[in-house]
Amino acid sequence: MVSCVHVLQQLTGTLALAVFTAALGSLQIGYSLGVINAPQKVSCHFVLKVIEKHYARSLGVYNEELTRTEGANNTTHEDSTHPSVVMYWSLSVAVFSIGGMLSSFLVGFVSDFRGRIKGMLAINVLALTAGLLMGLAKMGTPHLMVIAGRAVMGLYCGLASGLVPMYIGEISPVKYRGALGTLHQLALVTGILISQVIGLDFLLGNDDMWPVLLGVSGAPAILQSLLLFLCPESPRYLYIKVGEKEEACKSLRRLKGDYDMSKDISEMQAEKEEAMKEPKMSILRLLRASVYRQQLFVALMMHLSQQFSGINAIFYYSTAIFQTAGVGQPVYATIGVGVLNIIFTLVSVVLVDRTGRRTLTMVGLGGMCCCTVAMTLGMALQDVYSWMSYVSMTAIFLFVSFFEIGPGPIPWFIVAELFSQGPRPAAIALAGCCNWTSNFIIGMFFPYLEGICGSYVFVIFTVLLFGFTVFIYLCVPETKGKTFEEIAAVFQRKRDTSHSKAQVETELETLKNSTEA
Repeated sequence: MVSCVHVLQQLTGTLALAVFTAALGSLQIGYSLGVINAPQKVSCHFVLKVIEKHYARSLGVYNEELTRTEGANNTTHEDSTHPSVVMYWSLSVAVFSIGGMLSSFLVGFVSDFRGRIKGMLAINVLALTAGLLMGLAKMGTPHLMVIAGRAVMGLYCGLASGLVPMYIGEISPVKYRGALGTLHQLALVTGILISQVIGLDFLLGNDDMWPVLLGVSGAPAILQSLLLFLCPESPRYLYIKVGEKEEACKSLRRLKGDYDMSKDISEMQAEKEEAMKEPKMSILRLLRASVYRQQLFVALMMHLSQQFSGINAIFYYSTAIFQTAGVGQPVYATIGVGVLNIIFTLVSVVLVDRTGRRTLTMVGLGGMCCCTVAMTLGMALQDVYSWMSYVSMTAIFLFVSFFEIGPGPIPWFIVAELFSQGPRPAAIALAGCCNWTSNFIIGMFFPYLEGICGSYVFVIFTVLLFGFTVFIYLCVPETKGKTFEEIAAVFQRKRDTSHSKAQVETELETLKNSTEA
């Protein structure tokens, strides 16, 4: 009974407000991912064609007569798009991931410079700037303003994708750290769904309102900026990084209510003592330090498994599969997949602290592996057996469900669990860069793979998913219910089998005395 009261005391209104406020950054990431990519996945590419038309006019290559002919015949011809328009549109899509790749390296610096709260507040300037650039695109040179806005928004999203999980992980009670950490992914998929819905042609996805559709991506930054003033700073940052014990205690009291905080303080004290033994970790130091190599390898592989799972490929094919299955409005079926994203992310929120991160990730990857086999068979045989298109459609829904149960949300917050306070910011920066780079690679090269392999392209993902599942089983420890110190001890025991304690201490001392930035 006392334990239940203790847990309820730790789930306070301030904690809920802080997690909600941080997750608004994740909502912006999801919206920004979906608002440009979604038009390529819906029927008739309507929004895509609207924006391309404004690009063409701005570049002086718009063919009014051809457009009237296409409109009269209710057709669109991909080959009629001018090469320069294609180039600038492709740049509009790609520059977002490039911005994320570059800014993710700065997560450690931004989070440590003035704290997590001020860091999130500062980067909202980027989101607002990006929203204004895209929202006012019609008043200037549309293609240049959209590209500039997407680049700046990419910079914001790269930073937010590291800061948000870090802050939520540091303020969450151990018992609910997984569930609260999964809210990052829940907000992200909610943002994607919102962008799909308001991107419909009768809402904002039309000739008059498309700049508003793009510009709205900066709107959550306004609300988040106001709410951040009401949120306490991370107690771990205050106690371990800054050394302000009294402020850390105030922050703990605001987040968890009036309770005996001696356990939390002693845990942070132990982590602080351990952090004092550790060197201040730059990204280069972390890459070279063998004492952290196991954790880093696990963290990077978790993010690679998320992006190279084939989730983007599934969305790439979804509309065509729904059309083949006879769905009258494939756009709504695609939105249905977005709703499924949210439902099964909620399932993950419920299960992650009961079943565990390792188990959910293995189940998710294994289920996705089976779905890609069904997808391959369904697409290869749908011309022979018409009912095979329904097999493919079912596989899509199941694939998305398995993704959101584990491989989607867990990589974002497990990195913060795997590392202690010293190397944590650098590790999150590296994992974020890995994620954004993988996203960029998939976006750039998947269409070419699909052109070469056709429907058999999913065989590649079947092999990858099987390999990732085996890796999780062999190499990833369970972090459910463990403190940061207990998780670090798991890897310490593994290191002891290959390194003597003296070797580890010598390497840490060498890194600590190093003058490298």
